[in-house]
Amino acid sequence: MAFGQCLLVRSPVATTSAACSRTSVRSTQPAQRGLVLPSLRKAVDSRIVRQNPSLSETARCNAAVVPTPPAVVAAPTPAMLTPAETYEKIVQGGIKKANTSASKTFIMAIVGGMFISFGALLALSVGFSCPGMMQSNVGAQKILLGMFGLPFGLFLVMNTGVELFTGNTALLTAAVLEGKANMGQLAKSWICSYFGNFVGALLCVWCINTAGLTATANPAIGVATAKTSLTFMQAFIRGILANWLVCVAVWMATAASSMSGKVLGIFIPISSFVAMGFEHSIANMFFIPFGITCGAGMTMAGFCASNLIPVTLGNIVGGAFCLATLNSLFFGKLGGN
Repeated sequence: MAFGQCLLVRSPVATTSAACSRTSVRSTQPAQRGLVLPSLRKAVDSRIVRQNPSLSETARCNAAVVPTPPAVVAAPTPAMLTPAETYEKIVQGGIKKANTSASKTFIMAIVGGMFISFGALLALSVGFSCPGMMQSNVGAQKILLGMFGLPFGLFLVMNTGVELFTGNTALLTAAVLEGKANMGQLAKSWICSYFGNFVGALLCVWCINTAGLTATANPAIGVATAKTSLTFMQAFIRGILANWLVCVAVWMATAASSMSGKVLGIFIPISSFVAMGFEHSIANMFFIPFGITCGAGMTMAGFCASNLIPVTLGNIVGGAFCLATLNSLFFGKLGGN
């Protein structure tokens, strides 16, 4: 017995660790013992043996048990960010776009222009192709027009990360107002995204005509004629209201954490502005040139002078002032926050 005790004192770590292993297998209550941390077990075993050489092996194992730390449960992700958090995320998005090269911005804007054109073509194919409903139930026709068309285009833009001029009017302005970007970066992004969107829209017009998808020729002519019949001030004000709601849609999609939340955040403002008859410059880059190719009695120069220029200026005011500047006043540097 003395010889065994001598061996135990000389090799406490090996003997006690082996005993702990055997005892842990035999134990019927592992949850009560907790988790034995290997990094601490050797030091604890050795100290116990030195201080209490008469303890049994089971008692030493129980004394060497280290309690299991409580599990850390991650906080659930909120369904939406707060307005202040959303504004900060909008600013970060503007910083990212400000640091994107001109060539990359231009190419991504071509894709963005095509996506918006797909939505415009869908609107022509569905909502604008209901002449009977337009005469008998104008409200239902406008709801249909808003539901099927431009929301689809913005879904594609927002979820693929390509460039859209009208959204950039808000994001880049917010970054500049917060001192995170400069006017040169803003001008680069606006110019490259605007003309890239225009190229994408015209490319889509060419694809639709080449593919023979001209069943929407009559509504396209009607839409182009109506849009170019607006006065400068009418087109300008409609452009402000349109892009204010477009940028609100970008805001809500940015705030949402789930795909369903982003879809809903985009759908409500976009379908509403279409139903109310507001003007979006990038959508018109498809609507009116396509109407011209289908036989509308106007030229591209006339389109630019009577619609595109005033609507673009209105879109800039809607994004840069109504969303970016006002929210900087509410949550950012302009308001001392």
